[in-house]
Amino acid sequence: RHIARMLGQQKQDALMPLAALILAALASKAGPGAAIGVFMGGQGLAIQRQIYFTREAEREADGVGFQITAAAGFDTSGMVAFFQRLQAATKVYSDLTPPSLMSHPLTSERIADIQARIRETPYRQRIDGIEFHLVRARARVLQDDSTQGRLDARSAFESQLTLQSRQQQAAAQYGLALLALKNRALSDASAWLAKARATMKPVAGAVFSTGQSASDGAAMFASMALDIALAPGQSPALAAPTLKQAEQSYQQFPLSRGITRQYAQAMIASGMLDAASVFLREQVQLYREEPKLHELLAETYAAQGKLTLQHIALAESYVIKGAVSAAVDQLAIARKAPDASFYDLALIDARERELLTRQREEKKEKKEK
Repeated sequence: RHIARMLGQQKQDALMPLAALILAALASKAGPGAAIGVFMGGQGLAIQRQIYFTREAEREADGVGFQITAAAGFDTSGMVAFFQRLQAATKVYSDLTPPSLMSHPLTSERIADIQARIRETPYRQRIDGIEFHLVRARARVLQDDSTQGRLDARSAFESQLTLQSRQQQAAAQYGLALLALKNRALSDASAWLAKARATMKPVAGAVFSTGQSASDGAAMFASMALDIALAPGQSPALAAPTLKQAEQSYQQFPLSRGITRQYAQAMIASGMLDAASVFLREQVQLYREEPKLHELLAETYAAQGKLTLQHIALAESYVIKGAVSAAVDQLAIARKAPDASFYDLALIDARERELLTRQREEKKEKKEK
């Protein structure tokens, strides 16, 4: 709707430069300065109207976002926290720009608008699932990989352990397990993960007021266990038990994309390369937009000594990531591989032509812009 209204607005504004030109011609009798002033004023008014329209559209989009967030069951006060972070991050730049020239409303205005909407919305009690707390703990570790960042995360998790909430405690233990894994302290990681699982075990006789079944975060715990089992430094003797563990987790959580990839990694680590290649080819057909699957398939082909297929798989991974030039380079390497068959060469030629055509179109679009 915004695009349709914008086109209608542009049609109206298109008359302004023409009107300004006519007025400038009439004002030229009073001198060239007056003519230039009238013409530039008309141009400025047209641009200002476009900025105003964009600003109003963004304000309306905030309202739509608020409605979607509320309808999805999320805490709408999170929008306020987001805008506050945005305000802190862009304070230096926004202070230098006059409000009348900004294409978006002032962040302070957006915060006030959302807060007003929150006050008008009836309060609903929400219970966060354990997955929310686990993902937040994981993000806390991954957002800052520096030494100080890890120390800060550890301090936060240790403080969180003192809270009375089981979910908070389990999330802190999960975060400490991830920190230990990052530091390659695999035994500590396993110990913290075991504590997190024990914390989230169902309590006998517990009653949940929502009537919903309480999630225990089993999928994320299983994925973490596989991360630890597949980590560098583990004994090769653990490859077979890890594969069995990965297979059980995949059967229990077949829709988990992380566990699916870990199952493939376990097959590669245990030397089941043929089974891994068959499994990954099936996954690639089902989930064509996952570059990691193509990378794992390339790793499998490399272990099998299939150089042509390895570089073809890498090329597809680069295509998904948007690196078309790198994909073309990988196809060129695949063509020169000693094991390239006639079928492989035909496939490479067809894919290369397609990618080169795509490259030319992208370059043409950039020039036109």
